[in-house]
Amino acid sequence: MAAAGASASANAAEPVTQTIELPTLTADLSAQVAQSAAATQQAAANYELRAERDAAAAKAAAEAKKDLAEAKKKAEAKKKAAEAARKAAAERATRSAERATLSASASTSVSAPASGSVATVIAFLKAQVGDAYVMGATGPNAWDCSSLVQAAYKQVGVDLPRVSQDQSMAGTDVPLSDIQVGDILYWGGKGSAYHVGVYIGNGQYLDAANPSKGVVIQDLSGYPASGAVRVL
Repeated sequence: MAAAGASASANAAEPVTQTIELPTLTADLSAQVAQSAAATQQAAANYELRAERDAAAAKAAAEAKKDLAEAKKKAEAKKKAAEAARKAAAERATRSAERATLSASASTSVSAPASGSVATVIAFLKAQVGDAYVMGATGPNAWDCSSLVQAAYKQVGVDLPRVSQDQSMAGTDVPLSDIQVGDILYWGGKGSAYHVGVYIGNGQYLDAANPSKGVVIQDLSGYPASGAVRVL
């Protein structure tokens, strides 16, 4: 009986030894799962942080590119404005110099017109009758009022300013009652004239009138001039 009891006790003790190991295995597995989950979570956090950094870098690059484009645009606009101002100043200086030169020439050397010079001017002007009027054009087949006058007098070596305002200041003032063939007629104030032509005799003048008429001969009585100057 004692042997049987001891055997029974030994047999009964075996299951107890086996059940003691199961919680240990379960705990190890749980720890591994928890560790894996933590690693996964950390990796996800790292990826998210990297994505945020990449997005921030891309945004910063885009803003930098935009700022650079705006800076280049402003610099170009500033450069164009400076160039326009420089050209305007140069044109004003040129016009002032031309006016001074012509005024000095008129006060010292203008005399009675030479018939040959006047004839050359008038012949050139009449050869352009029928040409088109185009604002800013300087020939040979299209003119505005002042470019035609300038080109005509250039045929005889007289350099006139380009625009009508300055041409009205050239040479010597002549009363409209005493105008001669070859005198420059102007409309508007002296120094602020808006149109010019050349007197060709018999109460007529020749001018590049306007886009609808072109270069024509007209009666002075139909469009009386404001004043006249003599450069020959």
